[in-house]
Amino acid sequence: MAGSQPTVNVLGAEGSSPRRRVISNPYIHRLQRRHFLLFDVIPIFGTVIAFALLTVRSLGVTDLALFFFMWLLTGLGITVGYHRLFTHRTFKAAPSVAAGLAVFGSMAGQGGVVSWVAMHRRHHECSDREGDPHSPNLAGDSLKGRLRGLAHSHFLWMRRHEYPNIIHYAPDLIKDRKLARIGRLYYHWIALGLLAPALIGGLVTQSWLGALTGFLWGGLVRMFFLEHVIWGINSFLHMFGTRPYESREKSHNGGVFALVSLGESWHNNHHAFPESPSFGLSWYRLDPGYWLIKLLAVSGLAWDLKVPSEARKQAGRTSRTGDSVAAA
Repeated sequence: MAGSQPTVNVLGAEGSSPRRRVISNPYIHRLQRRHFLLFDVIPIFGTVIAFALLTVRSLGVTDLALFFFMWLLTGLGITVGYHRLFTHRTFKAAPSVAAGLAVFGSMAGQGGVVSWVAMHRRHHECSDREGDPHSPNLAGDSLKGRLRGLAHSHFLWMRRHEYPNIIHYAPDLIKDRKLARIGRLYYHWIALGLLAPALIGGLVTQSWLGALTGFLWGGLVRMFFLEHVIWGINSFLHMFGTRPYESREKSHNGGVFALVSLGESWHNNHHAFPESPSFGLSWYRLDPGYWLIKLLAVSGLAWDLKVPSEARKQAGRTSRTGDSVAAA
């Protein structure tokens, strides 16, 4: 999955021809550094402060509830909205559902919807090859190279990188006026995702301290936790795990992380069948993102789910199904 991306308007920017797949200039790199500091680095400090406060104030039920529900909303916004609906078009959804998922995904602080989609489509196009913005497998096979690759793919790549041309990679989203409006308000949605838990925490506890801990646990700690889960898909699951299906890149499954990643850790399954709204592919593989899509389908709010047939899944299996392998 793509990591944090700033919202950049390159429509009409010099050199933003549809023939150019990536754009790289000082202006965009300044935006990337700012986004990296605000929404990737600051949550680390917020998490440290939140745990430091536990020495003088125990973690309350309100803080835990705010962390859980904000993590769930923003996490589903990323996996169901940004990833399965907008990037891969694995199903169709009612406009109100699509708008809600775009807003919740924006609150995660991992980039505006158009930028995120363009980046992830670029990742699939070049996965684990030159041009992949966050592959861990392009720094050499030595121990030093593999560690450098993991650090790059998990965190460091977001400081500065080539920006995918949204005209080339996300023309469908640009044409969607509602999504474009939501994307332009990206920073407002992040602010809402941080201030709402602070307000709720303050009102429930009737204290400024409750507002602070609500802001920390429902905002920054939640953001930190979700980010590192998502980034772990980019990094560790392109090196380690199981490979039940053939795929040209080095994606792996990490079933032990299925619940905490809301189904995203069935990463080899996803790369083998990127058009599928189900990443688990089988009922016994936990995939909360797909559970939500099925619930929306039952309610008539989602349709045209493109789940691969059993014959197609069997045809794509490796000869060593379920074997644990590290990326060679």
